[in-house]
Amino acid sequence: MAFWWPLLVLGFAFAICRFLLMLIPPNVPSIDVDASDVLDDGSQTKENSFIYIPRRGKAAQTDRVQCYEPATMKYLGFFPALTPDEVKEHVTQARKAQKIWAKSSFKQRRQFLRILLKYIIEHQELICETSSRDTGKTMVDASLGEIMTTCEKITWLLAEGERWLKPEYRSFGRSMLHKRSKVEFHPLGVIGAIVSWNYPFHNIFNPMLAAVFSGNGVVIKVSEHASWSGCFYFRIIQAALAAVGAPENLVHVITGFAETGEALVSSVDKIIFVGSPGVGKMIMKNAANNLTPVTLELGGKDAFIVCEDVDVPHVAQIAVRAVLQSSGQNCAGAERFYVHRDVYSSFVAQVVKIVKSVCVGPPLAGKYDMGAICLQEHAERLQSLVNDALDKGAEIVGRGSFGNLGEDAVDQFFPPTVIVNVNHTMKLMQEEAFGPIMPIMKFSSDEEAIKLANDTRYGLGCAVFSGSQRRAKEIASQIHCGVAAINDFASTYMCQSLPFGGVKDSGFGRFAGVEGLRACCLVKSVVEDRWWPYIKTKIPKPIQYPVAENCFEFQESLVEALYGLNVWDRLRALVNVLKILSEQNSSTSNVRRNQ
Repeated sequence: MAFWWPLLVLGFAFAICRFLLMLIPPNVPSIDVDASDVLDDGSQTKENSFIYIPRRGKAAQTDRVQCYEPATMKYLGFFPALTPDEVKEHVTQARKAQKIWAKSSFKQRRQFLRILLKYIIEHQELICETSSRDTGKTMVDASLGEIMTTCEKITWLLAEGERWLKPEYRSFGRSMLHKRSKVEFHPLGVIGAIVSWNYPFHNIFNPMLAAVFSGNGVVIKVSEHASWSGCFYFRIIQAALAAVGAPENLVHVITGFAETGEALVSSVDKIIFVGSPGVGKMIMKNAANNLTPVTLELGGKDAFIVCEDVDVPHVAQIAVRAVLQSSGQNCAGAERFYVHRDVYSSFVAQVVKIVKSVCVGPPLAGKYDMGAICLQEHAERLQSLVNDALDKGAEIVGRGSFGNLGEDAVDQFFPPTVIVNVNHTMKLMQEEAFGPIMPIMKFSSDEEAIKLANDTRYGLGCAVFSGSQRRAKEIASQIHCGVAAINDFASTYMCQSLPFGGVKDSGFGRFAGVEGLRACCLVKSVVEDRWWPYIKTKIPKPIQYPVAENCFEFQESLVEALYGLNVWDRLRALVNVLKILSEQNSSTSNVRRNQ
């Protein structure tokens, strides 16, 4: 007891000190970001508040990216569509800044993250409203998908980022007992990111945070459908970088169309793409010219599996939230619902009840559950998928209602729709919908559910619900996808220590987590002498040039001594190794004496 008592006192004192240190707020400066031109305070003049009428169909790309609110069609402004030469200039500037930033300390990088986190927490409404105006999502959906995910990523990097970027020592093997082996993680240079429109704030911050914290520069091409918000969010990043004394031009946000993205792919040291499989394949093709590494996070057709032993009302609420999150603009959206036949009717009834209570309307004009569809003419595509299903025997059993829609933006809204009697011959069950449609199909056994879930060209994620967690895990383990949630939906993304990405047409590579952070690095293997300069690598006499007559016998015995399965065989081989070395040394000594 006399021995343990001092240790207990020291441990208790250490815990108290740690707790007291937590109570001391960190010294994090505030930043000022000009938001005067993004605040909708009703003071806009007639010239900058007109209704925008985009061309229908695939219009020719111009030198401007036109921006408008999808929920009201109110004009927001325009940004330049950068030429290839302009893109290369941005990358050149980022490359110069990165050479300086690569030498920055983790302390400086963490301060950058804290400044961002402080600003985000203090300006949640501004960030969410900007996202809402540019993409049509509700404020709550913006908070869930934009704010929480980004804050979670920042706090994970603050807590663990440095740990995973420091050299990692590995085992040295039997033949390298006198060596130390490690993996070092160095910045790649300039990371390029081409991101989608569905989460304009998080999709910029996600690659930027990993790239900058690992010592890289980054150039991000935002979607032409979310350029207005993206360019405002860029100001936040610039202000935070300036506050920590980072070099100018370390981070760039650029705007444009396909030509702009193609130029970025050919200019950077790695490309991260979030978007459709079709565009992802084109990016791979362009990246192959310079063998530029790519990470592709593409489409999804996630399965949502409901077993018969669940709490049906509880799971029904999660199911509706899963498909309606961000006005149907799901990042990893549940698009196929498979429900056990024993609870099929009750589940459908619960879902229909919830969906019928959902009111759709301009998200900033009132209390609406769901906002607008961001993409022009996307509502028509959703309706075509529904029509194809109806023609093949499906049935609509429930739809949400519309609120007060402006006459200029009617085509930008689509009601949440529940469809039954669906099967895999329908396009709705095979093509990514990216919209608020819930096709529900019944199954009879776990094996059937797994087979249905895997019958897709996508492989991003899945969600499995069962009263038996063991059963749910067993089902999820057999679904060919990159992320899986057990008795929940999309919870994997809120655990930012986990990698995120898919397989098949959902892409490859990972962002988030340790894997995503290290994917922004040059991974270098290093071996060094453990007891330098006292013990060095020396080539044994039998295999020095010119080699001895018994050189292969020596090598054969050395291999068995190191890797033999039987300890006695290894000892016998070791004796032979020592014998050959002794004979070789004796022979060398005799030659020297004769000389």
